[in-house]
Amino acid sequence: MEGNGCFGIIFQRCKPYTAMICLQFGYAGMNIITKVSLNRGMSHYVLVVYRHAFATASIAPFALVLERKMRPKITFPIFMQLFVLGLLGPVIDQNFYYAGLKFTSPTFSCAMSNMLPAMTFVMAVLCRMEKLNVRKVRCQAKVIGTIVTVAGAMLMTLYKGNVINFLWANHIQYHPRNYAPAGITGSTDKAWVKGSIFLIIATLAWASFFILQAVTMKRYSAQLSLTTLMCFIGTLQSIAVTFVMEHKPSAWTIGWDMNLLAAAYAGIVSTSIAYHVQGIVMQKRGPVFVTAFSPLMMIIVAIMGSFILAEKIYLGGILGAIFIVFGHYAVLWGKYKDYKEKEAKEIPEPIKFVNSRLATVMEDIEANPMELQKDKANKESLPVVVIGVPIPQPPMIAMEAPKA
Repeated sequence: MEGNGCFGIIFQRCKPYTAMICLQFGYAGMNIITKVSLNRGMSHYVLVVYRHAFATASIAPFALVLERKMRPKITFPIFMQLFVLGLLGPVIDQNFYYAGLKFTSPTFSCAMSNMLPAMTFVMAVLCRMEKLNVRKVRCQAKVIGTIVTVAGAMLMTLYKGNVINFLWANHIQYHPRNYAPAGITGSTDKAWVKGSIFLIIATLAWASFFILQAVTMKRYSAQLSLTTLMCFIGTLQSIAVTFVMEHKPSAWTIGWDMNLLAAAYAGIVSTSIAYHVQGIVMQKRGPVFVTAFSPLMMIIVAIMGSFILAEKIYLGGILGAIFIVFGHYAVLWGKYKDYKEKEAKEIPEPIKFVNSRLATVMEDIEANPMELQKDKANKESLPVVVIGVPIPQPPMIAMEAPKA
C-alpha cells in the first residue's frame, strides 16, 4: 500500500510535466502536417476557415453543457471585443503564421513564435497594463530578454550561414520540386525574409490578442464559451477574407487527404484539446509553467522536420534560436517574480498573521520539546473550553486563459 501511495504521489506530480510535453508534441505535429499540406498547394486562407470550423464544432458542446448556468450575457462592448479577438487571432495571426510557414520552415516558424512573451511584455507596457521599474532586477531581466529576443529574430532573418547536417540527413531522399511552396517565384533569400516578416506580424497580432483577452476575461468569465465564440466569429471572418483573396472555387475543395488531416488536426488537437489541457495545468501550476515548455516544440520540430521533410538547418538559425530561447526565459523569469509578488499582496493580513504565529509556535516546539510535554501534562487535568474564531478566507486569484 505504501508503495502504491508513493507511486500515486509521483504520478500526480509528474502529470503537469507529462501533459505539457505531450502538448508540445501535438503542436510539433501540427506544424509538420500543415507544412506538407501548404507545400502541396492548399490555400492557407481556406485552411484557417476549416481549422476554426473544426475547433468550434468540438468546443461548442462542452461550452453549452458545462457552462449553461454560469454564462454571462453578451453586451455590445463584449461583442466588439469578441469581434476584434476574432480578427487578431483566427484571421490575422493564423493567416500570417501559415504564410510565413509556407515561405520558411517549421523549425524557423517555431523559433520565431518564441518571441511571444517579449512582444506581449512590450504591448503591455505600451498599453500601461504593466509598470516598468528599471531599478528592479525582474524588470531589468524582462527588458534584457526582450532585446536579446529581438536580436535573435533579426539574426535568424538576415543571416543563414552554413548548413548543419544531421547524421541521418544523407540517408533521406527528398524531392523539393514535387512540393514547391506556392507563390515563391523569386530567390530563396527574398522568400525567407518575406516569410520572416509575416511571422513577426503574426506574433505581434497574437501578443495583441493576449492583451485584449485579458481585458475580456474580466467581463466574460466563462472560458469555454468565450473560446467557442472567438472561434465561431473568427470562422465567419475568415470566410469573408477567403472570398476576397481566393477567387477559384476549387480552392475550397477538400477530400480525404492531407488537407483534411491538417485542418482537423489543427482544429481539434492544437485548438480544442490544447485549450483544455493548458487551462487545467495553468490552474494548478500557473501561466509561467505553461509557457516555459514552448522552446521544446522547436527542438521536436527540428528533429521531425529533418526526418520527414529533410529540412535544412542553418548556422544562423541555430544561433538565433539560442538567443531567442535565452531571451524567452529571461522574460518568463521576470514575469514569474511579478506573479509571485502579486500573489503575496493578495493574501489578507489576518492570514499572514496566523501563518507567522504558526511558524513561531513550531519553532518554539522544536527548540523546547521538554517544556511542551510539561505544559501538556498540566493542561490535561484542567477542563478545556474551545472558542471558535472565524478566519477570513483568502480571495480567489483569477487566472488568464491560455492561448491556442
